[in-house]
Amino acid sequence: MARGANQMRQLYAMCATAIVLGRADLDGADEVGFDIELPIFTVGQTAELANMHPQTLRQYDRLGLIRPQRTDGGARRYCLRDIARLARAQRLSQDEGINLSGIARILELEEENRQLRREVKRMQTASGDSVFAAGRDGNIVEVQRSNRARLWRNAIRHEVRELPGRFTASGVTGAGASGMSGASGAGANAGSVGGADGPSRSADISPYIDDSKSMVLWGW
Repeated sequence: MARGANQMRQLYAMCATAIVLGRADLDGADEVGFDIELPIFTVGQTAELANMHPQTLRQYDRLGLIRPQRTDGGARRYCLRDIARLARAQRLSQDEGINLSGIARILELEEENRQLRREVKRMQTASGDSVFAAGRDGNIVEVQRSNRARLWRNAIRHEVRELPGRFTASGVTGAGASGMSGASGAGANAGSVGGADGPSRSADISPYIDDSKSMVLWGW
């Protein structure tokens, strides 16, 4: 178990190094399964990974610039997101000459942007597993793709129950029946739906007439 924990820490350290070097980012780490909020690095480990002095980390914490999580005993523990922010703050300070107030604002805006991208991606992923249905009351609702078969079966049941009176379980009555009375042989089979296994109806008569109600599904 300890070996597994050490391997996990090594993987996270490799990911942190890639982020600091600009070879990876938080979005990519999150996408491949890293928990970017997992508090796994001590102050010393974080300082080494981010190429910063431990005292700088403590100063950033006191100023509220980058605040790590704390253990029950009060020890600081940093996550991948913290390390990415530390590396970004280092570049803004050394390469751009931006003061701490400006760095704080930039980090805040970049985090908001990242969260928005994450939410958009989540919605895009969710939309791939969803289908939109028009309920019998006419309202459009979103349902999970895994429910489509159930909804379709329910829709069919609703259709059968709510077919107009001239569509009966034994076939078609009234004008529909007269339209079928002259059909025979292959023509009768081609002009009907259901046959011996279910209700028959004329192929050119739609059950979705004005006084019937139906459910429409998209996304098939």
